[in-house]
Amino acid sequence: MRKHVFLRIVGDLSRSDDYYTQRYDAANKEGISPLAKCTTAMRMLAYGMAVDAVDEYIKIGGTTALECLRRFCKGIIQMYEQVYLRAPTEVDLQRILHVSEMLGFPGMIGSTLNDINVLDRSPVFNAVEQGNTPRVNFFANQRPYNMAYYLADGIYPSYPTLVKSIRLPQSELDKLFAPVQEGCRKDIECAFGVLQARFKIIREPARLWEISDLAIIMRSSILHNMIVEDERDTYAQHWTDYDQPEEANVSNAPQPFTEVLPAFANHVRASSELRDSNVHHELQVDLVKHICQKFRMFCG
Repeated sequence: MRKHVFLRIVGDLSRSDDYYTQRYDAANKEGISPLAKCTTAMRMLAYGMAVDAVDEYIKIGGTTALECLRRFCKGIIQMYEQVYLRAPTEVDLQRILHVSEMLGFPGMIGSTLNDINVLDRSPVFNAVEQGNTPRVNFFANQRPYNMAYYLADGIYPSYPTLVKSIRLPQSELDKLFAPVQEGCRKDIECAFGVLQARFKIIREPARLWEISDLAIIMRSSILHNMIVEDERDTYAQHWTDYDQPEEANVSNAPQPFTEVLPAFANHVRASSELRDSNVHHELQVDLVKHICQKFRMFCG
């Protein structure tokens, strides 16, 4: 995290919570500064260190360190949740779709966790059934589709919203598609590994924490989104030119766009479309051909 982002957080907390203001005791002696309290919380989040280690570095008691962490996390959630913990906007979705197109998967908006019951658990797919998500229109192998999808492994069912790899590929097309799909999926799944590396408290043992504390600690990881927003321009590979034409080796299909589903979308029809295995197989075949066209130099 850059210094100016941290100081912004300290300033916002000082204005919103009296706990993060400079106070004095009865002897007119300065108490713990807001900067020291925020530093305590950030060190516990980033390094997963015990309160005793914080005591040695910042000279702050264990009970006070835990209180700093709790109030810091609650303050982060209260101030930034609406901005950094929300569903993607249309601009965000366009950026994701552009990156997916560059990787060879038009209409792909992410990867899924390894859970066979994902459709019954995920609020994302519930929103799709209820018609509360943007409709994504894209072309794969010159065929139009109107439902975004996630990359998944073979444990998932054959739904149009899930594009799986090909087990034991035989043809040259399948042999090209399988590693490209698996590599792209693993890149996306590494995002949680980056989150764990940045906030080590997430991967540390949690038996000593109360469930309520674990909940606010996980939600306060929206700090990661703040860091990404601040450092996006410094990444080695930029994906901000999604309004510019594609290179010559990219499919000439029209750029994907979004439109809001009508409010009266039929729930039963949406549920049926979400589980149409025929569309799943058609999309997979078209993506195999699309990958070959994009990376034709690797095709026989």
